[in-house]
Amino acid sequence: MKKFKEFINRALGGFCMALADAVPGVSGGTIAFILGFYDDFITSLDDLFRGTMPKKKKALKFLLKLGFGWIIGMGIASTVLSNLFVDRIYDMSSLFIGLIIFSLPLIYRDEYESIHNKYKKNIIYAILGCILVVLITVINNYAGINVDISSLNLFTIIYIFVVAMIAISAMVLPGISGSTMLLVFGIYIPIMADVKGFFHLDFSTLPTLIIFGLGVVFGIVFFVKLIRTCLDKNRSAVVYFILGMMIGSLYAIVMGPTTLTVPTDPMSISTFKILPFILGAVIIYLLELLKKYMMKNK
Repeated sequence: MKKFKEFINRALGGFCMALADAVPGVSGGTIAFILGFYDDFITSLDDLFRGTMPKKKKALKFLLKLGFGWIIGMGIASTVLSNLFVDRIYDMSSLFIGLIIFSLPLIYRDEYESIHNKYKKNIIYAILGCILVVLITVINNYAGINVDISSLNLFTIIYIFVVAMIAISAMVLPGISGSTMLLVFGIYIPIMADVKGFFHLDFSTLPTLIIFGLGVVFGIVFFVKLIRTCLDKNRSAVVYFILGMMIGSLYAIVMGPTTLTVPTDPMSISTFKILPFILGAVIIYLLELLKKYMMKNK
């Protein structure tokens, strides 16, 4: 019974991570952070590739449980959210903003011990994190990045691979989401459409998804060790950098409508939707309740 409860807890965590990973708002890493298993998640990813055999086995068991829920969540999210993101962009953007704003104080609260005495020293990392995301978004809007990944050639293969590496590094960080990075680099809608097509047994999308998946694997191998080392050696700086990226991602979300296949105006006060914003707060509150339940049944 205890093993079954543990399986359900991990699968629920993976499910919630997938819902976050699928939308340009809060990252799956943020959800893992909020639900209290982020350090186990990063350690397991690193041990899977670099650990001893006992550590590899333990990591694989953890990640398989998490992955079961993640696959189910991604299947639902890619089917439903890809359409909503096109048809109701301002509602979705308002929801994402709510998710980010109301998750910020939770991360600050949970990391209070590691960061509250190092504000003056490490605030620069928050500023750098914010500037990084805003700069990438501005460059994207200025350059008009809009890659057609439906026809694969050397450029699109390399582009998809590199962006996937960047996206997975964002997904495992509890800050800006990987989907926000896909949005910034102009391939969020095409990738979500391909994932949706795959779940509907359209295997013509498989080559693109394989290239994307390889980029994800290489990203995990190269970036997760770096993230784990940074968290171990200077957790405060990393947390401030994460908070800065989350704040910067608000700008990326506001500009998100301009990256659609048929671009629309950036979100403004008049197109901001209060009810989805409040729904974002409710979702974060429910995640807090889920965390308490998971900790109680650990």
